[in-house]
Amino acid sequence: MAGGNRVPGSTVTSKVLAIMEVFETSRRALSLTEIAEASGVPLSTTHRLVSELVEWGMLSRGPNGGIQLGLRLWAIAQNAGRQLRDTARPFVQDMFSLTGETSQLAVRDGNMALYIDRVYGSKRVPRASRVGGRLPLHATAVGKVILAYSEDWVTDAYLNRPLTTVTGHTHVNPARLRAELAQVREQGYATTQEEVIIGSCSIAVPVFHTGRLGCSIGLVVPSANAGTMTRHLPVLKGISQRIEAATAHIPLETLLGSVTGSAPGPPAEPEP
Repeated sequence: MAGGNRVPGSTVTSKVLAIMEVFETSRRALSLTEIAEASGVPLSTTHRLVSELVEWGMLSRGPNGGIQLGLRLWAIAQNAGRQLRDTARPFVQDMFSLTGETSQLAVRDGNMALYIDRVYGSKRVPRASRVGGRLPLHATAVGKVILAYSEDWVTDAYLNRPLTTVTGHTHVNPARLRAELAQVREQGYATTQEEVIIGSCSIAVPVFHTGRLGCSIGLVVPSANAGTMTRHLPVLKGISQRIEAATAHIPLETLLGSVTGSAPGPPAEPEP
C-alpha cells in the first residue's frame, strides 16, 4: 500500500480526489473522522490534506468547525461546460417562459445524465436534481433520450450493467428498456412517470449537432399533469432546433468535451 492508505496503490492525488468525492453526495458539513471513514484515507493524512484544501479555498470550515465545500471550488466549476451552458441558456429560459414548467438541459456523463442547466418554476414539483447533479440515464426522460440516440455499443453496454431502482416505478428490466428506447427513437421523445421521485414526471427530446446527438432538453411536471405532457412537444422540438442552429459552428468535441467523461459516478440524491 502506498502512503499507508487502505486503498492499494493510492497516490496523493487519488487521496485528494477521494476526499473531494465525499462531498459529491453530502450536503452538510462533515467532521474529519467522517471524511476519513468515507474516503478510506487515514485520519492523520485526512487532517493534513484537508488543511491544505481549506487553505486553497477548495474546502472551508463551517461555523461549528465542520468541513464543507469552498467557494473557490464553485468558482472554478463554473467554467466547466460554460460554452454549452452559455449558448443554450437563453433557449432553456425561453422553454420555461413558453411552458411554465421546470426546464432542463442534460448531457451524458459516463452512465449518468449530468444536468448542465435548469430553470425552476414556482409550481411545487418535487426536485430530483440540480445543476451539476447527476441521475441514472434509464430513470430520466433526458437520459432515455440520450440512450436512445447514442451509438449501439453505448446502449448495449449500459443495458448489460446492473440498473438502479430509484423508485418502485423505475424501469430496470433490460428487455423492456430496449423496447422503450426503440419507441423513443420512433416517436422522437421520451417520458417518465415517477421513476426518479414520486410526484413528478418528465418529457424530453434530443438536440442534434451536425447529425449526431449533442444533448437533450426536457421538462419536469407534476404527476397530476402527466397526461398532458405531450402538448409541450412543439415547444420542445422548436427549442431543440434553435439550440442545434446556435451550436452548429462549435465542434461537438469542443462543445461537450469539458462536461462529459467516461467514468460513471454515484447518483445524486433527490432534493427535498
